[in-house]
Amino acid sequence: MGMVAVGEPAPEFQVQDSEGKPFQLAQFRGRKRVVLYFFPKSFTPGCDLEAQAFRDQIPTFEGKDTQIVGVSADSPDVAQAFRQKFKLPFPVLPDPDRKVIELYGVKGMMGLAKRTTFLIGKDGKVEEIVESMRPSPHVEKTLARVSQGP
Repeated sequence: MGMVAVGEPAPEFQVQDSEGKPFQLAQFRGRKRVVLYFFPKSFTPGCDLEAQAFRDQIPTFEGKDTQIVGVSADSPDVAQAFRQKFKLPFPVLPDPDRKVIELYGVKGMMGLAKRTTFLIGKDGKVEEIVESMRPSPHVEKTLARVSQGP
């Protein structure tokens, strides 16, 4: 299965977040854009930097009606510890079975997620995709796109 493309509907899913609460992508439809960012592994230098960069830009994203959501193949315990350590005010979704990772076509080496960010519009369609091993373009490019408006 290939990666989801720009203009396509973002695949719907329902999982539990790092706090054990139900999370549905559909809850944002018609209300907010969503930055759904996949990262390989919590507590690694690039992933730590990326999470903190998204966290630091939360006021800007929220001001543009945009919700940040992180996804990795980590276990719920690791995802919860990661969210707490970096005081992340957005959901972090553990995906140890790789269901969401495979749904979006971003499974990489060793079954981990490839660092990929999807900007999903209020209509549920993918507006932009950022693919880079470096963390900084993910925040910079989605922030620039969100700042342009819908």
